[in-house]
Amino acid sequence: MRIARWVENFEARHDGCDLAVSGGALTGLGGDGSTFEALPPFGRAYDDRADPSDFLDACSPPAQWGVLLVRKGGFAIARLEGDAVVESKVGQRHVQGRTKAGGQSQQRFARRRDNQARQAYEAAAGHAVRILGPFEERLRSAAGDPDVVLVTGGDHEAVEAVLVDQRLRMLATRVVEPFLAVPDPRRSVLEAAIADAGSVRMTVVNT
Repeated sequence: MRIARWVENFEARHDGCDLAVSGGALTGLGGDGSTFEALPPFGRAYDDRADPSDFLDACSPPAQWGVLLVRKGGFAIARLEGDAVVESKVGQRHVQGRTKAGGQSQQRFARRRDNQARQAYEAAAGHAVRILGPFEERLRSAAGDPDVVLVTGGDHEAVEAVLVDQRLRMLATRVVEPFLAVPDPRRSVLEAAIADAGSVRMTVVNT
């Protein structure tokens, strides 16, 4: 994001702009009372100078990070180094939708649906271990690796079902906000999620 140009435009539209740092964000107060708040990506808090260039430096991607997207309809996983995708995998699994049938038929259908969902999450966990495993190994080492973060998205319950795998125990502690709301993962969805993960979170209030 070209934050310096964005701040200049805000200043031009709102009769000037006083910058400050507050609550881990770069903030601006326009002469007309309008405000903005810019939060850096990857769950970071900003505490440097009230300067767009310094803020931009704080928004660079981590040296090592991952993306994990899971829904009942599929999963998408990526391991990254800075801006570069090192390895990724996208997969789809069939999980039946809900039924309006009642009685024993509904119970059998629900059990089959639950089994399909469990198998889908197990498959996603297996690929997550393979792709994100190098992060887990670093985190389990004596030195650790504080720069490793994991961005998640899709369905909360589905992501939790994958991260409960003991082979991902340490990586599960490195999940950062925000949680990405995405449709059933496809390659294009993963690419968009990677871009969203590195985006500045802006809140603007116009008077």
